[in-house]
Amino acid sequence: MLHGKSRLSRRAFAVTALSALVAGGGAVAAGAAMAGGSDSAGPGRRRPYGEMRGVWVATVANRDWPSRPGLTAAEQRAELIAHLDRAVHDRLNTVIFQVRPTADALWPSPYEPWSEFLTGTQGKDPGWDPLGTAVQEAHARSLELHAWFNPYRIATHTDPTKLVATHPARRHPDWVVTYGGKMYYNPGLPEVRAFVERAILDAVRKYPLDAVHFDDYFYPYPVAGQTFDDDAAYDSYGADFPDRASWRRDNIDRLVRETASLIKQTRPATQFGISPFGVWRNEATDARGSDTQAGVQTYDDLHADTRKWVREHWIDYIAPQIYWNIGLSAADYAKLLPWWAEVAKGTATKLYIGEALYKAGDPAQPAAWQDPAELSRHLTLAKEHPQVRGHVFFAAKDVATDRIGAMARVVADHYRRPARPPR
Repeated sequence: MLHGKSRLSRRAFAVTALSALVAGGGAVAAGAAMAGGSDSAGPGRRRPYGEMRGVWVATVANRDWPSRPGLTAAEQRAELIAHLDRAVHDRLNTVIFQVRPTADALWPSPYEPWSEFLTGTQGKDPGWDPLGTAVQEAHARSLELHAWFNPYRIATHTDPTKLVATHPARRHPDWVVTYGGKMYYNPGLPEVRAFVERAILDAVRKYPLDAVHFDDYFYPYPVAGQTFDDDAAYDSYGADFPDRASWRRDNIDRLVRETASLIKQTRPATQFGISPFGVWRNEATDARGSDTQAGVQTYDDLHADTRKWVREHWIDYIAPQIYWNIGLSAADYAKLLPWWAEVAKGTATKLYIGEALYKAGDPAQPAAWQDPAELSRHLTLAKEHPQVRGHVFFAAKDVATDRIGAMARVVADHYRRPARPPR
């Protein structure tokens, strides 16, 4: 989706990557909530109950919240509470709240500056604690609060002087790679990985988070004609790998494994989940891949081996962004969903499906998305796969506006009674 003056927000690439299509050419009740879970439960053993009904609240570029920078603390708080209340109204049970959108913070962090999306000025204290309030108010409403962190994005521009003077990226310019009109921390530097982990763990120590959540951005999405310049880091640390891609995947693997371990050491009850782009690899690239023709493959382009993270149970849950309609030739929801179910089969990693509510009723989208029943059909189809433990909707603003009633249809068809999240 585009925000304002053509800025690409978190999920936009899921649209553009597949619109560019390259690569060759009934109710679920609380007491009877969706019975999914690990197939490792074995014959005769009862599977755990619970159903994820989540919503993302994106703060980057003020996508969902706050509605604009510079609101008073009271106005920001009121808008946040309204999103939580809407989640309760729609019988959702989990809010995934973006608290580190661009190497910044929506809590008082000793490592990174206050986010500019709060006050309009990076580093300026907003006068309250959004993350602390979100946790408290979500729990008061029996909602889980998953804190969503973007690991490597520094800024959606390339001018370091626009960052607050104390920003770590200004103190350590050697950590920064400029690419595609944005600035990123270099994932190939061990000191970067350690810093990112410290910044995240600060929030885990301070707040009773139900989960830490990563989105789909690891190495950046490819930009035609541009090179992500990590030559120096590769020269220093890549000698033991057969190629740069293998080294890059190892860098991301290390981030995932180390973050998971640190979370469990710090607050054992806190889960760790990731919501990757919906295509690991196309079948034409890898026989283990999905029957898709996606222009982006997370394994090859973002250097994120999302399938391995599930199979090795490095993460507690995965929520692939299957942001396409049933029947789309390049990436058919009805093909990707069973592919992911098979990946999760026999593992302890819970599978949730990321749903593109933002597409419903968007006139720029295919005809399927003009039908208010499209999303409800997704949930109906998912019931055929016991590995699917629920769904997460992008995003809060679209839940609130519900342009053509697609969310209302989901609630009427599938969420007539409350359900607790899986545990």
